[in-house]
Amino acid sequence: MAHVRTYRTHVKTGNWNEDLCLEEDAKKEYLEKKARGELTAQKVDFLKQNILRPVELSVTKDGGLHFGDVVMLVNMGSENRECSAVCINADTNSLTKIPSPGIKAPCEISAGKVIQPCIRTAFIITSVDGSPEGSTLLFEQSFALKTTSDFAMGLYLTSDLRTFQKCAKKSRLQEVNVVDGVSFLSWWKIVHFDPQERLEYEGHPVPANVKVLVVHCKTNQALAVLGDQVLWTTYGKEYEVTAHTFLDSHKAERNNNHWVLCTSDPAGDGLMLLNRTEPAANSKDQIHKH
Repeated sequence: MAHVRTYRTHVKTGNWNEDLCLEEDAKKEYLEKKARGELTAQKVDFLKQNILRPVELSVTKDGGLHFGDVVMLVNMGSENRECSAVCINADTNSLTKIPSPGIKAPCEISAGKVIQPCIRTAFIITSVDGSPEGSTLLFEQSFALKTTSDFAMGLYLTSDLRTFQKCAKKSRLQEVNVVDGVSFLSWWKIVHFDPQERLEYEGHPVPANVKVLVVHCKTNQALAVLGDQVLWTTYGKEYEVTAHTFLDSHKAERNNNHWVLCTSDPAGDGLMLLNRTEPAANSKDQIHKH
């Protein structure tokens, strides 16, 4: 009859005092973390409230892109891949509160399917060759892409040659992320959509809201989104972004490498890409007319 309980239910047994102390300590630690805003749910809410704040994109008056413009990099997708925009893929481990709340560098990027201009998706076209702010960006001209200041900390879109230890997590291709400080690794250039037209358009103004290639200056690899490499992020299902040129049988870049640098509609009707996504070949004359 050893299995028969010989004591009342309220009798304390075993290391009851130690268990009670541990439970009280756990509750105290929980309340302290909650007061400091350090619970995981609180961190996620804080991150989303800040990084998803709306940002006003620049409005182009002459149809072209300029240094200092705030734009979004959007890939229009394909049959097997939805339309997506380059995003800062920050999670709770990327947060810092010293000296002010923001994102720690380096930080990963991804391609998100929510096409909304916000701190997470906005990039500033920044000069690296002394071109004054407001001057026109030209095809093949080097520039940098910088996140907005404040919470996004003004980080630069950067890439480098892949190594065994430094490469994209899923595809193992060339990694792209955002880092603190500009260097040659942060230099990019816009290349014409059509390989047969590139020599003709070199040095001409880059039109906004049309398909172009964004090429890394050091490695000569084009920015790409990978529809077959899915990332599950704090923001949902997204695609991996890498620097790799995908060519078809005609030696032309595939739609993985096609990007639209989006600006706002001057009429206030949202993004221009919703109304106009033709290749740059159809837009050069429009820029020169202004």
